[in-house]
Amino acid sequence: MTGVMPAGRKRGVLTGLLIVLAVLAPCRARAQEPDRTSLVPDVLKHVVFDPTTYAPAVLAYSATRQDWTTSQPFFDHGLNEMNARFTISGLANDAPISYREGNRKIFIDSLVILELSAVGNAAGAVVEHALVRRFPEHRTIVRRIGWAERIALASFLSYKLSNQHFRQAQINSQLARRLGYAQ
Repeated sequence: MTGVMPAGRKRGVLTGLLIVLAVLAPCRARAQEPDRTSLVPDVLKHVVFDPTTYAPAVLAYSATRQDWTTSQPFFDHGLNEMNARFTISGLANDAPISYREGNRKIFIDSLVILELSAVGNAAGAVVEHALVRRFPEHRTIVRRIGWAERIALASFLSYKLSNQHFRQAQINSQLARRLGYAQ
């Protein structure tokens, strides 16, 4: 599955977010009443109850499963898989792995996407929490900007991870009907 962030880049993003947090966290106006909400429950609430945590993984899973399922009639008629991740040899244009193994890979890919999404939302919630503590008089605008950022990122990821698979599933279905493979 394309679009999953490599481990090295993931570490770089997390390092950048930690630097931002380190810069923002110690800053608090002394005359302001401190925010009494604790960081961990606030972050957990943002991650667990936020639909943007789950949307990219759910859409990627659904799209990839449709692509995989609509490819099966072609495999039944001896055609090869073009996606190297779903071949026995690991090379493109080769014999496909079993339907069950393909479903397992798709599920694992979706869990990785969910993990990345949760980490991204947690990092965003940490920054948001720090900004609310630093600028308590602007709590509403900080929260709204946070929502806008999470929605934009989830939308982008969902599109990037699912668009090609939905298109391929549609092409597969049309071609299977034309060739008489469809049930």
